Amino acid sequence: MDEAQNHILQITDAVSTRRCALRLEPGDDALHVRDLLEKYLKRPDLELLLREGRITKDSAEMLESMQDLVYVSDDIGRLRDMFAGISFRQGSRTLQLDEAPGPEPVRLGEKNVLLTDLLIDRTNVGYDRNWVGFSSRRWALHADLYSAFVLSCLEAAGNPAEAAEVLELGSAETQLRLVEVLARRIWESDFENYSRFTGRRLVYKSGDETVRNIMEGAGGICSEKVQALKFLTDHYGMESEIVLAGPDVQRPVPEARLRELLTTFDFRYSRRHMRYWQHIALLYSIDGASVLVDATNGNIPFLFLRGPAADDLLGYGAKPCVKVKMAVREEEFYYHRVAQDIGDRLFFAMEGWISYVDLVQVFDNELGLSITKDYLVTPIVSRDGKGFDKLRQEYVQVCQRAGLRCDVSPQWDLESPLGSLYAEREPRAAEQVLGAKDHLLARYDDCHGPGHEAGLVVIALRG
Repeated sequence: MDEAQNHILQITDAVSTRRCALRLEPGDDALHVRDLLEKYLKRPDLELLLREGRITKDSAEMLESMQDLVYVSDDIGRLRDMFAGISFRQGSRTLQLDEAPGPEPVRLGEKNVLLTDLLIDRTNVGYDRNWVGFSSRRWALHADLYSAFVLSCLEAAGNPAEAAEVLELGSAETQLRLVEVLARRIWESDFENYSRFTGRRLVYKSGDETVRNIMEGAGGICSEKVQALKFLTDHYGMESEIVLAGPDVQRPVPEARLRELLTTFDFRYSRRHMRYWQHIALLYSIDGASVLVDATNGNIPFLFLRGPAADDLLGYGAKPCVKVKMAVREEEFYYHRVAQDIGDRLFFAMEGWISYVDLVQVFDNELGLSITKDYLVTPIVSRDGKGFDKLRQEYVQVCQRAGLRCDVSPQWDLESPLGSLYAEREPRAAEQVLGAKDHLLARYDDCHGPGHEAGLVVIALRG
């Protein structure tokens, strides 16, 4: 096969780091950017591409998730026009939509190929996602998969014969049952960051992607799990809104300041404001009553509060809190209702607009790679032994003050006593943690410069 017959199109989103690649047909090198994307991104014949071996299954799935990054959906999930402000680059050159990108000859393995490498530049794109259409389209892509997941959750939670009755949603009781069963299933999934560095290595997962991650045996962090639950219940017509939570009782919520942070992404001197979105939950309205649901886990208790109990937790002035054991510290979380555009913008921003959000969640937010009811596993990253010893001593001292056991390994392994117990109780999670090293270090080196090495800390959270 000569170079002209082996012409590869690679599309990369600069914000989310998503990437897909496929082999073009002869003559496609004459297509303008607009037509090239129309044919292969907006309206691709994926079945044909897969059948002819011109795209891999993983790349096809990534392509489907990238369609929403370029095109706006209408309310029923049909892709329409490109987002305003979007542009495309090839190397350092910005391409016009009516311009044909020039392929470059490159060597891939043992083959000489032509490569058209397009970068999606969303620097000037605003918060214009149609979330209704986005979720509708994402559900339609794998409707049988998601429907089967919902049904399996209901059947596993009770009498399988009752599942069909619940899905009819003919009463407040069946609606409550559906939300509670799905929330419990999501809460029971892993609270983890390891999947950011293994498998598809997504910097941040949308709701549908988190559901699939849970189906594969993993999970997500609080905002990913909230999106997963909302994605599922939105499909069944359940009315819900995003609730912010964190260790702060100040009122009113500084909504203007939060919007500003999500515009400038300048988080200096903003710690007191960012506490408001340290955690996220959902508030449902079922038969006129409030239902507050927290399906996060990670040592946050499962919440399914109805009526006055939910209203009290969300009230103004003096109100109750939820005590949360975050790593080695106990904090008092307060829940706040907020304008919904703030939550939507926060989800959108965490897809990659917040630089190295995957590392922020692991290190700055102290969530590590895995939190179970018994263990927290987190990396120590340093350039030399002296830096490692300093960080190791800090972990040991903090755990001693809290009365917790802590094992620190200078290697990326789980060979310590606590590490072995964690691996025995959580074998799949342990395997994923061990597999996260290379990509996590690559991201860390990209952010902070090369030359880092890493070990693992395992903390027993129950003393």
